[in-house]
Amino acid sequence: MRILIVSDIHANLIALDKVIAHAGQFDRVWCLGDVVGYGPDPNACIEKLRSLDLLSLAGNHDWAVLDKLDLEEFNPDARRAAIWTREQLSVRNLDWLHALPERVPTQLEKFTLIHGSPRYPIWEYVLTPAVARINFDHFDTPICLVGHTHVPVVYRYFADERRATAESLIENTPLAIANGRMMINPGSVGQPRDGDPRSAYAILDTDAQTLTPYRVEYDIVATQKKMEQAQLPPRLIARLSYGW
Repeated sequence: MRILIVSDIHANLIALDKVIAHAGQFDRVWCLGDVVGYGPDPNACIEKLRSLDLLSLAGNHDWAVLDKLDLEEFNPDARRAAIWTREQLSVRNLDWLHALPERVPTQLEKFTLIHGSPRYPIWEYVLTPAVARINFDHFDTPICLVGHTHVPVVYRYFADERRATAESLIENTPLAIANGRMMINPGSVGQPRDGDPRSAYAILDTDAQTLTPYRVEYDIVATQKKMEQAQLPPRLIARLSYGW
């Protein structure tokens, strides 16, 4: 089975469409949260995902739109975008966001799916091996897929030494996942933050037991024009050009 893994779409429909086209044939989609927030097309992104064979999780921006998180916890630009998004979403799509789980309720083919971290599924950022090491105690499956940081990375756990290491995911290079425990972040579709503005995603091949990361260019200017028309914050518009 080929599974398209996406995260942090952030209402960037142009990027999502490009990722889906670039991925080619796949059997299912796993979305690691933050479908909305920041970007100009929240309804269209939800509806695009709902048209596919999808498993999706809640992210912190999804919860912010639903008022399930205190917006004072967000920076002013993110807060303004969340309020705008809430005003745009249809009742049907708001209901869909409400129904998203914090984590996959059952073990799914030896994978745990989370937005933030296994310890705090919605909000914690896994940015260092030290934080990753603690979080390996909070899931039982061999592999945990996470989002939230917008940075592609794999953390490996060495149980005998009680330590974790961090490695960058290598574009177009299959990562063998049959042995050992790992936490893997595929990066962001709609707002990369690793200095590379191209959309990031991954393909999981459950037969070959590999996960392959990909990057793909999309029409950033077209997304920025949509954001300008919606009068979204200038900083959110500018950052797409730089991948930060």
